[in-house]
Amino acid sequence: MIDQTTINKIFDTVDIVDIIQDFVSLKKRGANYTACCPFHDEKTPSFSVSKSKGIFKCFGCGKAGNAVSFVQLHENISYVEALKYIAKKYGIEINERELSPEEQIRNNDRESIMTALAYAQQRFTENLTETDEGKSIGMSYFSERGFSHATVKQFQLGYSLRTLSSFSKQAFADGYKKEFLLKAGLCYEREQTGELMDFFAGRVIFPIHSVTGRVIAFGGRTLSTEKNIAKYKNSPESEVYVKNKTLYGLYFSKNAIVKKQKCYLVEGYTDVISMYQAGIDNVVASCGTSLTVEQAKLIRRFSPEVTVMYDGDSAGIHASLRGIDILLEEGLTVKVILFPDNEDPDSFARKHSVSETETFLNENEQDFIVFKTNLLLSESKNDPARKARIIGDVVRSVSVIPDNITRMIYLKECARLFDADENTLAQEINRERAKKYYGKEYKDIKPLITEKKQQVNTVSTADDNCDEQEKELAYFLLKHGSHPLFENRHGGIDTVARYIIGELKKDDISLQNECYKKIFSEYENLLTRNIEFSIKHFINNIDKKISEFAVNIISDEYELSEIWKRFGSNISPEEDELKRTIPRAITAYKIKLLSQTIARFTAELNGSIAEHNDEKTSLITKKIMELNRIRKIMSDTLKRVTG
Repeated sequence: MIDQTTINKIFDTVDIVDIIQDFVSLKKRGANYTACCPFHDEKTPSFSVSKSKGIFKCFGCGKAGNAVSFVQLHENISYVEALKYIAKKYGIEINERELSPEEQIRNNDRESIMTALAYAQQRFTENLTETDEGKSIGMSYFSERGFSHATVKQFQLGYSLRTLSSFSKQAFADGYKKEFLLKAGLCYEREQTGELMDFFAGRVIFPIHSVTGRVIAFGGRTLSTEKNIAKYKNSPESEVYVKNKTLYGLYFSKNAIVKKQKCYLVEGYTDVISMYQAGIDNVVASCGTSLTVEQAKLIRRFSPEVTVMYDGDSAGIHASLRGIDILLEEGLTVKVILFPDNEDPDSFARKHSVSETETFLNENEQDFIVFKTNLLLSESKNDPARKARIIGDVVRSVSVIPDNITRMIYLKECARLFDADENTLAQEINRERAKKYYGKEYKDIKPLITEKKQQVNTVSTADDNCDEQEKELAYFLLKHGSHPLFENRHGGIDTVARYIIGELKKDDISLQNECYKKIFSEYENLLTRNIEFSIKHFINNIDKKISEFAVNIISDEYELSEIWKRFGSNISPEEDELKRTIPRAITAYKIKLLSQTIARFTAELNGSIAEHNDEKTSLITKKIMELNRIRKIMSDTLKRVTG
């Protein structure tokens, strides 16, 4: 962990304009800077950066934060990684807490493996560009694939010499330990002698990068025609490389994927590189494995939509259809492109111009349900039994879609494509969802579903959350917390913050929304320690939700809720109105909490009536009547003061 003193130094040093200009072209406009937002497509700039406040805000998509959160969002990295990025830019030394011996060993091992992999990449690249063998074999292969020198350089492609111990001996001579060369999967030991041998000897090399651009593994392709030699070898899994959590090409494509909000998914390394070189720069590959849930989640981090590309002569299309269900289950919008016979993304991109490739992709993209239905129906040969199995197969795909509305739309499309009864398909979808999420047949689970639905309805009709009221109070706390409000009984003056926190503590009220609860807790901690309030404490908060909320407040984007409009009030949130608006906001919040309590007692009352428990029914009825009386008094007061 980075110590707080270092974090404070980073925030004190950082210039948000300086940071964002590394990624976005900013233009000065008045006191602020503007640009087209890097997080969504737009033609008119709505992305604003305030140098003085140290914040950014997009008034189009709503993204907001500070310099650290910008780097997090743009590079899709962790908070700590973003801090380290900025610290490195400004030459700030990172002081981290002392690690346990076990943590230290693990961190040291991990860094040693990464260092060995970075060294290997440099050696493989040098082999490709500076040795006769590399030029005549490796570079010739890449040239035949149509890869330009710029592309070879960008993807850091390389070549491992055919001599079985060439790399191992050089690495050992350069001071790299045998232990980490083995752990990195760069070498293996001969059983008889223990001698180190090169894992990728005689292969062209495709480095695999992490999201932040560090080399974590390699793919090696043989150029030998011998049938007993595997065409591709990939690095074994290690502390830094987990195959099913990695997407090849993501480091190069992530910015384009985020900007276009679309990801193309292909099978192999050369597919990615050829497509990228052809201008399709939002493309990744699943590293030669069947698509995994972790990879689908990774795509979802960058884009809500994915288009899967299938080879025209792929015998594995049926097997790979499972990947579509995985993508659907993660909430992604899935489309499919099928290439002509004997073509794949790599060969197609090499044979066609950029415009021809783009046109083909746009014109041949199909929704997954149309693709899957047409593919399977073409093989049914009008056999009713086979058609029934196909309908079941497609319905299972639709059943995994998490969003209700999307699932309903696909249900209607299924009914149309199969000329089937919509209600019958709906029952099948319910059955599949019940089996998946409850582990039982639909007929067994139906009573449980009904029971849960009744419970939810009982709560949802009266037990609405208090987000609107709590947001109101958090707004006043951060916007006007230090402003003097009322004289207290000790002759002093309570600020807005002390008054609000005191009113909530007086009635032992704990906020329900975790974000606002944390804001109140941190603010109270500042008051207890007599630390002067600064909005920067919340703008620079490690919690993204707190940071975004604080940024929105000082961006003047926050508006008071509908509470005041409903009561016909035109009250302004300016400081001269705080003596009236603060008590009203607290009263509105307490009324909502009372309503929640009444709803809970009402649910208990219904239960006691059903149980014929007269004593309990009488007791609960009295409680409800008293709470309703208090709520009416408070509501009448609120109406008078807002009238």
